[in-house]
Amino acid sequence: MHKDTDRELAEFFSSFVTPERLEKMKRVLAWRTDYLTIVLEDIFQPHNASAVLRSCDAFGLQDVHIIENRNKYRVNPGVALGSSQWLTLHRYDSEKVNTLRIIEGLKKDGYRIVATTPHRNDVDLEDFDVAAGKAALFFGTEMHGLSDDVLSHADVFLKIPMYGFVESYNISVSCAIILHHLTYKLRCSDIPWEIDKSRETNILLDWFRKSIKKSEVYEKKFFDRV
Repeated sequence: MHKDTDRELAEFFSSFVTPERLEKMKRVLAWRTDYLTIVLEDIFQPHNASAVLRSCDAFGLQDVHIIENRNKYRVNPGVALGSSQWLTLHRYDSEKVNTLRIIEGLKKDGYRIVATTPHRNDVDLEDFDVAAGKAALFFGTEMHGLSDDVLSHADVFLKIPMYGFVESYNISVSCAIILHHLTYKLRCSDIPWEIDKSRETNILLDWFRKSIKKSEVYEKKFFDRV
């Protein structure tokens, strides 16, 4: 679709939401970032999977990459509370092992591969350098952790310091802690973390399509008129 047509369609859709709703959508979009992105590898617990999506929306991340090698990713609506409709979910399930494909794609797009797991050369969360470049934060299952494919291709190993007897947080808690800290550092910096203007319209259109009843009917009328 042409960029001008995208903008015209967005303006058309805006008439089907209240001014207050439109203002909130634009305000949320202004806080969105794709400088940080989350990658979930074989997460299958619905509660944890849904809580991660809720945290991503709350802390302003737009993209979540979902790798389905052995396990199908399931969302618990009661936990996610509709957060998935505001996120751009990228699912990878076409191959038996999809991890390497997404790693190569993210590196090509300029992302550092960050394995969130204790490791010999790990970095404490407080010491993670957000200014070093975009980061894709990989999370694995509580039972098996991240795959060898992630560990062997990681640029950084990130850990959350712990001072008790337990050895780890569950994935949803880990994600929330990490995102709180890194998004705070990001927004206090001079790093251009905002979503590119050329992408904002596409995201807004996606939100309109998901939140306006019978949006496909209205969209067809728009193009018939054009």
